[in-house]
Amino acid sequence: MKLLYLNPNSSVHMTDGIVAVARQALPEAEILGWTNHGAPPAIQGPEDGAAAIPGLLAQLPAAREAGADAIVIACFDDVGLDQMRVASHCPVLGIGQSAFATATLLGLRYSVITTLAVSVPVIEGNIRASGYDTLCRGVRPSGLPVLTVEAGGEEVCQRLADEMRQARDHDQAQAAILGCAGMAGLKAELARRTTLQVIDGVEASARLAAALAQMAV
Repeated sequence: MKLLYLNPNSSVHMTDGIVAVARQALPEAEILGWTNHGAPPAIQGPEDGAAAIPGLLAQLPAAREAGADAIVIACFDDVGLDQMRVASHCPVLGIGQSAFATATLLGLRYSVITTLAVSVPVIEGNIRASGYDTLCRGVRPSGLPVLTVEAGGEEVCQRLADEMRQARDHDQAQAAILGCAGMAGLKAELARRTTLQVIDGVEASARLAAALAQMAV
């Protein structure tokens, strides 16, 4: 089975980190990671997302040629998901969608911990549009830019952990969803700092993509 992770932004180091997490989650699959060169270095808000879509669509012929059995959009905003589904030869899903679906299937009240406030309306709209809003208790911006989050470190982890604490105490959430692909590599450390169940969309998407690929055969 071959899964293709398409990073909508142009930061190759983010692609590498995403692929590493996906491979750890699903070691039996062949997992590729492609970067959307020419796109913004980080997707922060609807304008960055819109700028990334043409480059994502342009990679679909190569994805078919490479024999991808499923494609994962590796941005929590699920950039271009609807357009990619229509045009792709195989199942396409997003890491945001995968995280919402996982929390819902587990029956957990969840809050999303994301980066900047500009991304909150996009994420909230995606949750409503996908029908996963019943258990959602909120989308919490950390105030940290995407590339700052991806770099990690004590200050980043503590800031995210503080938001998780608010999600638990004020939102009455049972799970914290990591609302940025750059947080995927921080999951173990963040889980250590909270009593909430931590859900990462990169990890969740690997398992869901494998299931969809098998069903699509």
